[in-house]
Amino acid sequence: MTAETPPPARATFAAIDLGASSGRVMLAEVSSDHIALREVHRTPNRPVPIPGADGETLHWDILSLWAGVLDGLREAGRAAQASDGIVGIGVDSWAIDYALLDDGGRLLGNPVHYRDARTDGIARTVADIVPPEELYAVTGVQELPFNTIYQLVAARDTAALRYADRALMIPDLFGYWLTGASGTELTNASTTGLLDVRARAWATGLFDRLGLRADLFPPLRRPGDPVGPLLPRVAEATGLGPATAVTAVGSHDTASAVVGVPARDDRFAYISCGTWSLVGVEIQEPVTTDAARAANFSNELGVDGTVRFLRNVMGLWLLQESIRTWETQGTKIELAALLAEAAALPAARSVIDPDRPAFLPPGDMPRRIRAECVRTEQPEPSTPAEITRCILDSLAAAYRRTVRQAADLSGTRIEVVHLVGGGAQNSLLCQLTADACELPVVAGPVEAAAYGNVLIQARAAGILAGTLTNLRALLHGAETVTYLPRTRAPVPNS
Repeated sequence: MTAETPPPARATFAAIDLGASSGRVMLAEVSSDHIALREVHRTPNRPVPIPGADGETLHWDILSLWAGVLDGLREAGRAAQASDGIVGIGVDSWAIDYALLDDGGRLLGNPVHYRDARTDGIARTVADIVPPEELYAVTGVQELPFNTIYQLVAARDTAALRYADRALMIPDLFGYWLTGASGTELTNASTTGLLDVRARAWATGLFDRLGLRADLFPPLRRPGDPVGPLLPRVAEATGLGPATAVTAVGSHDTASAVVGVPARDDRFAYISCGTWSLVGVEIQEPVTTDAARAANFSNELGVDGTVRFLRNVMGLWLLQESIRTWETQGTKIELAALLAEAAALPAARSVIDPDRPAFLPPGDMPRRIRAECVRTEQPEPSTPAEITRCILDSLAAAYRRTVRQAADLSGTRIEVVHLVGGGAQNSLLCQLTADACELPVVAGPVEAAAYGNVLIQARAAGILAGTLTNLRALLHGAETVTYLPRTRAPVPNS
């Protein structure tokens, strides 16, 4: 867009939204007072265990995802022909994982999945070099066993890392494949445990002390920065125009999801609820106190200089993996019926800590949940409905605890909880969360990450203007359901 050419009044954008269970391409029509979003393509995203000399390694099938992105962009282009085609593309995905490329830009193997066991015990190795309190003071990042810093230290002696020219976070990899331009978007970089959260720059001293190359990641980009036009071969493969612009958005899907929260002011907490639940508040400065570190909160960077002060909670992974286990064992699960049966059961009969490390790997989740209830001397759930009720009560209890900690540690006044993402469709979880938090829960939009992705693209293209509050105003009409706390409802222990 030149200075002499005013932006169009309306434009169409594609949002590539890659989640832990599927990758989607969404199409959005945006004007100054309206946004309409729809899914045009979805690709399953399944981890793939690959055997090796030292046992199995869990990988992402990144090539299947890339093929799905190309298919989706092709479908999006056809769907947008009536509205003058697609103006721009943005990419968001899960955080933490990365790909390694050689000096010719070639992929050095499928990225390793964060649930792989290679990082077992690595946090202790890092702590012997950089004390945890020092690491937190610099990075402000919650200690999770699979953080990028631990993955890289675990891979330090591998041939792939030795011969790598650069590392790209997953959305930056897709941006590179689309445009040929390398960069590291800031919101995703802030999840690595290698970024100075106050300077908003790579903590090169950490790289040096840990025996990692300080130039491993390319320079930082910020949401709204241009990535570049499509490569000619990508434009040809998708049928899109070669001038189609790829723009950096909040490339951590939670950063985009928080942009997509239809908040009317700053007195809110958010739960971005999918495979993981990210629970926190939006603030202006990092909180790196001893109390925040003890509570294991992250200070992840958001759009427009904000900080996402949050904590990871295990999320619907517990239910997803339970359903996968039951169906593998021959029990067909119909989710609506399962949730209805769970809703009829007594509340808080058995409540577990969903963040226990035992629940992180794939496998027989119902068996592990039953074992945890036995270990903690609670009634042992046996049926799928009983296990589902245990999971949802436990998540509601974890949300209550985390929302209250986020408010206390950051000094934020919370009057409403916005629950966005796939979990917004789970009415039982939403009601239990309202009951537990004793606050209204506004559930939706389900596609908050895609909305946030598109809002930043549209502002960069000049279709929209203003602050996050201005952008979020377009979502006030988005499909949401409000759940009020029930005054006499049993509340899980906090």
